[in-house]
Amino acid sequence: MTTQSRTPQPAVARTQQFLDRHAPGVSVLVPDADTSTVTAAAAALGVRPGQIAKTLAVRAGDSVLLLVLSGDARLDNRKFRDRFGAKPRMLGADETEQLTGQPVGGVGPLGHPPELPVFADVSLQAYDAVYPAAGSRSSAVRLTLEQLEALTHATWVDVSTLPASD
Repeated sequence: MTTQSRTPQPAVARTQQFLDRHAPGVSVLVPDADTSTVTAAAAALGVRPGQIAKTLAVRAGDSVLLLVLSGDARLDNRKFRDRFGAKPRMLGADETEQLTGQPVGGVGPLGHPPELPVFADVSLQAYDAVYPAAGSRSSAVRLTLEQLEALTHATWVDVSTLPASD
């Protein structure tokens, strides 16, 4: 069962404060389980793995960006290089936390300082609602695609591949 956090961690509190200002009525979910991986988050939230919106902190040349993908999608290096002009390099855990204020496994596209450009992958468009992390390894937020785009000012990109269906 998910509940709103009673004693949130600082990054979760920042995310909720952001939501309170920009999306009143949307609350951070804090299940009684780990949500730091796609599989764990999907189980904890009772949703399909593809609905988990994993947020990756990526360097493209001299730029750093946040890339939000469907939980069952994989970053396609060729598509990324074609779109951003550089090979993707994942940020290390320390650099990710320093730039976003959120730990790896809990990085979401909302409530992080400073503002980083957010790109939403088209793999998310298979769902009406998605669940990105909300600042900790045990939090998430339910967003429609319209909310995700509006709240993050995301640019839609196609930089993923999905696994072959059975």
